[in-house]
Amino acid sequence: MERIKDTEKKYTLVSLFSGIGGIDLGFEYAGFDTIWANDFDKFAVQTYKANINDHIVHGDIRLVKEQIPDHDVLVGGFPCQPFSTLGKLQGFDDEKNRGTLFFEIMDIITKHDTKVVVLENVKNLINHDGGKTFARIKQELEDAGYDVNAKILNTQDYGIPQRRNRIFIVAFNRKYFKTSEFVYPEKQELEVTTQDLLDENVGEAYFLTAKVAKTILGKGTKGYIVNPTIDLSISKTLTATMHKMHRASQDNYVTDQKNYDRNVTDKERRIAIRKLTPNECRKLQGFPSEWTQVVSDCQAYKQFGNAVTVDVAYKVACQVMNYMESNKKIDLCGMLKMV
Repeated sequence: MERIKDTEKKYTLVSLFSGIGGIDLGFEYAGFDTIWANDFDKFAVQTYKANINDHIVHGDIRLVKEQIPDHDVLVGGFPCQPFSTLGKLQGFDDEKNRGTLFFEIMDIITKHDTKVVVLENVKNLINHDGGKTFARIKQELEDAGYDVNAKILNTQDYGIPQRRNRIFIVAFNRKYFKTSEFVYPEKQELEVTTQDLLDENVGEAYFLTAKVAKTILGKGTKGYIVNPTIDLSISKTLTATMHKMHRASQDNYVTDQKNYDRNVTDKERRIAIRKLTPNECRKLQGFPSEWTQVVSDCQAYKQFGNAVTVDVAYKVACQVMNYMESNKKIDLCGMLKMV
């Protein structure tokens, strides 16, 4: 979605595991003021600074969390690999301690008495370890004084033609809000297709060679047999490893005869089917048109594959704002801190 500028800012926001800022942009558009952000990936930080703001801090959250200022809202797409079906599903036992980063979030919101917490993760989080992982997360938040809501949202239901299911956990501090039903954003009719978002001019390097195409468009071997699919009107989920060009059963490929005829010089070596460009991935994740790519294609694919779809974040943020405005308590603690 295009930037919503000059929005009146009402509540301060801190963003953890920010990546290139998909959640941050959505919440900024809805009236939240991001005052501090963090990510451990230097390339993601580079992209964030070039396109959003320089308030992002590079480093391991465990080492920089003392820098976090007081805030009203905390958002975070905390590492999903421990819970993803594409990973080892180790959850809180992940050998790189990514699963335990959730408890860093708990320490931070307890210290700062955070009023609202919004967390995003892969949909498998809710089923991981027979539901025990999500139950533990919910219990930790409830024990800390929060009313907890959770729902799986699909990007294709919010204006973007990508099949991307993610869980959004939204928790409100009972000290500051009356307990009331939190309503997630309503689905909307999808009015565009992947083909509507394809770039007008695409260079030769993105087209498959005939040799590579045999593998990518094949049905697999031995225990992995699956039919390839290309030219989908609703794209498959963008992944952080799509730069490796997986089979067409997993990654997105399109037929592009126009650019093949116009831009491909080695037609004996290449065919008229290509992978998506980083710019097309940008559009499929809802980042604005003036977005500047300041990293390699490889890093850009990784960043967009890891990102939260901006349009979905914006819809959630609008509902969070509505809830905060409608249910805040007026008591001896005073009103919620305003910007």
